[in-house]
Amino acid sequence: MPPTDQVPDADAALVDGEAPPSARVRLDRDRIVAAAIDFIDANGLPNLTMRRLGERLGVEAMALYRYVPGKEDLLDAVVESLVMSMADDEDVLSEPSGGWQDFLQRLAHGVRRVALQHPKVFPLIASRPPEAPWLRPPLRSIDWVELFLDGLISEGFSDDAAVAGYRAFSSFLLGHLLLEVASHGADVGPLDVIDDGSPNYADLSEAPTVKRLRAALSEDHAAVEFEEALENLLERMALLRGGN
Repeated sequence: MPPTDQVPDADAALVDGEAPPSARVRLDRDRIVAAAIDFIDANGLPNLTMRRLGERLGVEAMALYRYVPGKEDLLDAVVESLVMSMADDEDVLSEPSGGWQDFLQRLAHGVRRVALQHPKVFPLIASRPPEAPWLRPPLRSIDWVELFLDGLISEGFSDDAAVAGYRAFSSFLLGHLLLEVASHGADVGPLDVIDDGSPNYADLSEAPTVKRLRAALSEDHAAVEFEEALENLLERMALLRGGN
């Protein structure tokens, strides 16, 4: 459902001797961030404004600024919430207990579950500035990178191999998952060119092979491709570890 324009009028309420909407609605930063995620899930990132978010919460937009200084701060908080939500995933481990391959398999699938649960929000993880310029999305939190590196080093990776593994793992996840969420309607900028199911295609008369294989090209093999690519990545990382 597209956003409406029913804006709570705090000024009118005060003039009429009534409490403004925000005085009747309990607000805190976590609730505002959660509402922003829900809004983006439903309406897409381009439609998010502080006014529309206030409307969703039933308060005037200015009330939000007590908890989030502005939209940029709000988007950073949304990213932090998504990244740290993996800590609540029972299948994601904070340290290896069944080998480093199991550790990374669990972590990769945890990130993918976040992407599939919030496909329209996930591109923010790639586009927002990280805590430090040398951090890479989607594992862009210092806390998660610390766990990642410590986990590999405890399993016999050298410092250099652990860093190389972090870079390769991040690149794999980001590339695969951005393409996957784009197929679910996410706005990922230049990558947002995947077929949305519309019958209005460009003329394929000069691309007969593409036309013939169009049905096959439209098949969804994301889960299988993710598993196969992750397996190949872990095999390459095993070679890095063995080269210590």
